Amino acid sequence: MGEGQTYVKLSAEKHISRSDVFSLLRTYNCYHEGKNFQLRALEETGELILEGLLNIYWGLRRPIRLQMHDDNERFCPSAPGLNRKEKNAAVKQLTAESNNNSDGTQTEPDPTRGARRGLEEEEVQVEEDAPQLLRTRSDASFMEVLRRVKTHSNARDLQRLRTHRFSINGHFYNHKTSVFTPAYGSVTNVRVNSSMTTLQVLDLLLHKFRVENASDDFVLYMVHESGERTQLRDGEYPLVARVLYGPCEKVSRIFIMEADLGEEVTYDVAQYIKFEIPVLDSFVEKLKEEEEREISKLTKKYTALKSNILHQLEDKALSSDTV
Repeated sequence: MGEGQTYVKLSAEKHISRSDVFSLLRTYNCYHEGKNFQLRALEETGELILEGLLNIYWGLRRPIRLQMHDDNERFCPSAPGLNRKEKNAAVKQLTAESNNNSDGTQTEPDPTRGARRGLEEEEVQVEEDAPQLLRTRSDASFMEVLRRVKTHSNARDLQRLRTHRFSINGHFYNHKTSVFTPAYGSVTNVRVNSSMTTLQVLDLLLHKFRVENASDDFVLYMVHESGERTQLRDGEYPLVARVLYGPCEKVSRIFIMEADLGEEVTYDVAQYIKFEIPVLDSFVEKLKEEEEREISKLTKKYTALKSNILHQLEDKALSSDTV
């Protein structure tokens, strides 16, 4: 039996047996029973593929920039060819749609959603005590209303133009606040599968929110309750890592962080992180005392060895002189 039929990849070098994956998957889905976070197992060309929603938490310290335009559209502010009445109608239509979206309602469904199900991003209600991410319309979509209001589009055209972007904590693009830092610890999710690497998941997440920054600027970390922090490398598979670490996000969470600011924290270091400063200071003092004792021991040891070597050399010199 081939490797692809027996094992599931953890990374380019590491694998896990299918039986172990199914055992972990049962636990994972049992934990999320009745919720949208259960994972599906699919067979594709003899390979086991897991698919579902993956929660990712914002852990950025620097601002990000949102793209002005949705789906590479371009907006002409002057909107030539429209009279004042048509422009006013467009503004009213956009305002009504924006108000609906701000109340948590979604625009008409995308008819191509089913075809893109495997990789399309979705936003769902999450159970963690973290700020929720809402769907909203960007002001860049105003261009589409201006562009088509003159032709009095039918229902089919209106459905096609009602594209939207997802907001980060209710924050969507506008000229004054397109550069901002997402609230630390706020959560979002993307629909991924177990064959998607860390870099692909990052690309999907940034595309979902129309973030202008390059995916190379960010990394994903598995952050544990203890403070331990492990980077998910480019060749690893975040959804598989999520299943391996278990379904409870109070124990471990996946964070997106800056590539040059994030750093790994080992378990040995993490166990000291939650101590108060005075306690840590006392640890440092004890370590210094232990270090000084070790230095003293080594100094005495090598001083004795040096003395012994010199004594042996002197004895040899005397012996050669006598001869």
